[in-house]
Amino acid sequence: MELIRNYFPDITDKQADQFAQLEQLLREWNAKINVISRKDMDQIAVHHILHSLGIAKVIHFPAGSSVMDVGTGGGLPGIPLAIMFPEVRFHLVDSIGKKIHVVQEIAQSLHLHNVKATHTRAEQVPEKYDFIVSRAVARLSEFYTWIQNSFKKPDSPDKGLYYLKGGDLTEEIAESGLVTNLHNLSNYYKEEFFETKKVVFVPVTYL
Repeated sequence: MELIRNYFPDITDKQADQFAQLEQLLREWNAKINVISRKDMDQIAVHHILHSLGIAKVIHFPAGSSVMDVGTGGGLPGIPLAIMFPEVRFHLVDSIGKKIHVVQEIAQSLHLHNVKATHTRAEQVPEKYDFIVSRAVARLSEFYTWIQNSFKKPDSPDKGLYYLKGGDLTEEIAESGLVTNLHNLSNYYKEEFFETKKVVFVPVTYL
């Protein structure tokens, strides 16, 4: 996990060990249940763990805050972020039960007491959150309708959705009609994979 320590030099030895274990656990579980693309098996650290941590490059979740990861799949980006922010509460949700089972097993193996994983849809979750994260689950306009009622009333301008997306998002953002702030991950990472990868921030707005 020297790659992660290179970009996040302040992580503890415990966190470094957890990231290394996470990579191995994703390999083991993916051999049983396809939670990430098989062609990415040699690139888990960059394409999945480091990519998920791109959100940590643009926002530092404050201790005691709450985050929902929608469409978490195999626990991405939620589990890497939960390792990075142990004082933050994470709720990982997915509509596919077998994926949530994998997430629960991985979180237990890593002793992540700040992670809850639920087989449900975001629209059916009654709790409210400070932040919502996700990784390219759907077009922004559709995705936002699922989560627009899931936010607590914000007490700072950085509360909202942090959405990992790739490619040219001009049309997609225009279609959504949402106020957004784009963060290019190529500003933080040197690997070619991140050249077109972005974190789309949509602040919580109340009329």
